[in-house]
Amino acid sequence: MTREEIEKLIEKAVRDFYKKEVKVKVERPQDSVFGDYATNVAMILKKNPQEIADVIKDSTILEKIEVKAGFINFFLSKKYLQKQIKEILKKKEKFGQIKIGKREKVNVEFISANPTGPLTLGNGRGGFCGDVLANVLTKAGFKAEREYYVNDTGEQVRKLGHSILGDSEAVYRGDYIEELRKKIKGENAEKIGEKAAEIILKETIKPTVGKMKIKFDTWFSEKSLYQKKEVNKVLDFLEKEGSSYKKERALWFKSTEFGDDKDRVLIKADGEPTYFLSDIAYLKNKIKRGFKTLFFFWGADHFGYINRIKAAAGVLGFDKDNVRIVIMQLVRLIRQGEEVKMSKRAGVYVTLDELIDEVGLDAARFFFLTRSPDTHLNFDLDLAKEQSEKNPVYYVQYAYARICSILKKTEIKNPVTENLKLLNHPSELNLIKQLIRLPEIIEDTRRDYQVQRLPQYSVDLATVFHQFYRDCRVISGDKKLSKARLSLVLAAKIVFKNTLDLMGVSAPGKM
Repeated sequence: MTREEIEKLIEKAVRDFYKKEVKVKVERPQDSVFGDYATNVAMILKKNPQEIADVIKDSTILEKIEVKAGFINFFLSKKYLQKQIKEILKKKEKFGQIKIGKREKVNVEFISANPTGPLTLGNGRGGFCGDVLANVLTKAGFKAEREYYVNDTGEQVRKLGHSILGDSEAVYRGDYIEELRKKIKGENAEKIGEKAAEIILKETIKPTVGKMKIKFDTWFSEKSLYQKKEVNKVLDFLEKEGSSYKKERALWFKSTEFGDDKDRVLIKADGEPTYFLSDIAYLKNKIKRGFKTLFFFWGADHFGYINRIKAAAGVLGFDKDNVRIVIMQLVRLIRQGEEVKMSKRAGVYVTLDELIDEVGLDAARFFFLTRSPDTHLNFDLDLAKEQSEKNPVYYVQYAYARICSILKKTEIKNPVTENLKLLNHPSELNLIKQLIRLPEIIEDTRRDYQVQRLPQYSVDLATVFHQFYRDCRVISGDKKLSKARLSLVLAAKIVFKNTLDLMGVSAPGKM
């Protein structure tokens, strides 16, 4: 990565001049007048930034170095930028890959909605974000496995059974409940609920996941934890560790000893196991399977669950810092400026299937990814369906289609790279600067899971490409320049495709 190369230059300069080891952070200034990259290392070290700037010796990456307001600003050289086109053309679909993960196993669990009804918008947000994070982690060198945890036993399943029976404990409503009532007969709410959960998972949830273009490596059944006695083994383990105790006829976990704000019930006074008990067994199962980092995508109503699951990891001897939980805030569906009110239990909601059918998978994916998971998302139906540059996914895909159109028109099928020194126009250089950001986007996202970087990056890239197309005639009477610009266009095609692939959004050849 370019940023990493600059960081190493600065670290060497500090080491040579001040005899100090320092971890340098380099960022991209919002305003290009302050360079392509900048660092505040001098302020952190309380040293003269000019001293550090003067020591940095480089003739390949940098055009110049400036010091302003305590920051050291770096400007990339034209020669270096031109060289990056060759790298992109050489790596093709592998461009953007980084080797940080070293094939370490990581588990990304997402959606995991109770099989009590169709998937809704909130499930879609966590689903697309989880899937894209798994793509990013894979690109960063990890072995990322996608997992869906099926809560196919316990209280929620019994409530589903009562809903089908239509008795006083019914909580779920909707046409699907009426359909299940026709299919399942009996009087035992638990058995009816378990059968209904199987049907919902097979006939509703899995087809929707397929429509989302998500492929889970594992569909993990909660019921299997009881069938294989893994829950009992956890109870024995906690007892041997002295981490459980009885109080008021219930069995408790000493979660406060592992950072939780209060102890948690494992088995209720009536002998009913809690979901938390099976969650500990499930956590232990993941650890046994060799995962080094565990990612969970949860809804906003699970925020209070974070400390207890980390406490469970602690008692199992797993590094709590490697339990990474992403909380997904609520989604509001907007149609003609008005919010569409939804309630799953009241039977009034828009299913994820319906949304994808209405706006298309590409728009659904892109729009769900545009905001940080920890902020509320307003999904604008009208904008998602609009076929114009106002729609960000259309805007990005149109840039890719334009590239395909340019390449289709030319007789030069294999652009060469010996004339790249002719690429000196500011719009050409700005496009290259955007192209080489992709590995940095991957690195930053694998560190903080902010997948909204990808759609924002794709929009930035499209903007810069459209500016290049406006300012620089690609195919002209100057054959050498045409070949050089075609090489740049081909490099842009590769980066657009890799970025769209990471988001799971299609790359249309024409629009």
